[in-house]
Amino acid sequence: MGESAPVRPERALIAAYDPSLFLPLARTLTKHSVELWATSGTARRLSSEGLPARSTEELTGIGAWFGGRVKTLHPAIFGGILASREGEGARELKERGIAPFDLVAVHLYPFEAARTVTPPKGVEELTELIDIGGVSLLRAAAKNHRWVVSISSPEDAEKVAREMDAHEGRLSFETRRELAQRTFLHTATYDAQVSSWLAGNGGTDGPDALIVASRVDGEKMRYGENQHQKAWTYSLAHQAHPMQPWPLTVVKGEALSYNNFLDVDNSVAIVNCFSDPAAAVVKHGTPCGVATGKSLVEALNAALETDAVARYGCVIALNRVVDDALVQALTGTFVDLLAAPGFTPSALERLTKRAKLKAVRFGEGLEGLLRSKRYEARSAAGRLLIQESDQKALEPSALRQVTRRAATPEEIQSLKFAWSVVRHVRSNAIVLARGSRTVGIGGGQTSRVGAVREAVEVAEARSKGAVMSSDAYFPFADGLETAAKAGVTAVIQPGGSIRDDEVIAAADRAGMAMYFTGWRIFRH
Repeated sequence: MGESAPVRPERALIAAYDPSLFLPLARTLTKHSVELWATSGTARRLSSEGLPARSTEELTGIGAWFGGRVKTLHPAIFGGILASREGEGARELKERGIAPFDLVAVHLYPFEAARTVTPPKGVEELTELIDIGGVSLLRAAAKNHRWVVSISSPEDAEKVAREMDAHEGRLSFETRRELAQRTFLHTATYDAQVSSWLAGNGGTDGPDALIVASRVDGEKMRYGENQHQKAWTYSLAHQAHPMQPWPLTVVKGEALSYNNFLDVDNSVAIVNCFSDPAAAVVKHGTPCGVATGKSLVEALNAALETDAVARYGCVIALNRVVDDALVQALTGTFVDLLAAPGFTPSALERLTKRAKLKAVRFGEGLEGLLRSKRYEARSAAGRLLIQESDQKALEPSALRQVTRRAATPEEIQSLKFAWSVVRHVRSNAIVLARGSRTVGIGGGQTSRVGAVREAVEVAEARSKGAVMSSDAYFPFADGLETAAKAGVTAVIQPGGSIRDDEVIAAADRAGMAMYFTGWRIFRH
């Protein structure tokens, strides 16, 4: 038989933690006169459904040894899966009296689901849920996909059943190869889940040595950073929380682009920082307006007022459900994408009249992810770079007053707000704020004084009486002097420059209050 020839399964092996998942497949196989074999528990379930399944005990001469750890690890099974159907392989099968298996379907022990339940399972119980035989069966079948069909999920079982029905019980080589690829990805991900648990259980700090990324088929991006670039989303599925696929639903408009994903990521992370109604206006991965308010409309209006020029074609994230009043507040503003935890039916209907706008709903899963410990990834120099996300909380007690003047209680609150925002702005980053709203943002500059100038230029007269946050220290006094001249009254920054004394002196001369956090928050 040529490598690309179709296979018509005559003998199948099914081993399932939950046999009900493969009942439709078993019925299809029986309809096509395929001889069914199954592990003892699966065989009993299939038989109870009227499906003639024989137990693997007939082949191995053993039941479940060592508490069920050894059931299928036997030459009578693995020889039938791994042997070539031509030449020496066919001769040896006949000589040893082993019948080949043409299809193997396995549902592995649900290790990942078990390790995330509440209350958590103990170490011994989880250890018993590490599947050995099932993984081995799948890998063997996938390796020998020239002759054997490997099925590692109910979804793949459905695909096989449809193709068998459409082609008189036959399965193409292309399908077998695709199933083999999916099987090896499935077993690799399963191994990574176990590795992750062992690493966490042993107190290992940081991500695993083994990282498995799998394509997320349901998340299609229109294009990459530019329209001539393709892009895909991947999930590090072996992690319980970090870097899971975003729980986003596009409720209006086209599929998201690469840049849309980045903007939604940053904008939702910003509004997630606040318990009050909040709005974040983002362009090209960096905020150009953020505010909280007594109502969502108040927050949105304040955020939009920060920079009337930069907001054109923006992404807006909100931390409350969008209603008619919010949609009305958007009148006259060109918005590319609106992200919120929900939309009232009437608000969504009104948004449909805005032809180019995309509306995205995010769920509690995203909010929980943003609060949990997570990691970020980028590639450089042929390596995947992984780092912890910047989630260090600002503790007011850790703030160090370095100027003669202390900030007023109102300034302190505004400084905290500005610090929450500046960590989401591209470095070098400066945020000017009054109350709980930004009035000027300078980001992505090659000098700190340049970022101050940009923020002051955006704020104009609103700089007077504003506070300023900086994502890193001021290397010279010029940045403080520029802010003081514009009317800024208080500053929060990391400190740590060899010229801190000069910077502090400049703040004192201007009567400004200044606080050091002791740690920087670059965002590149």
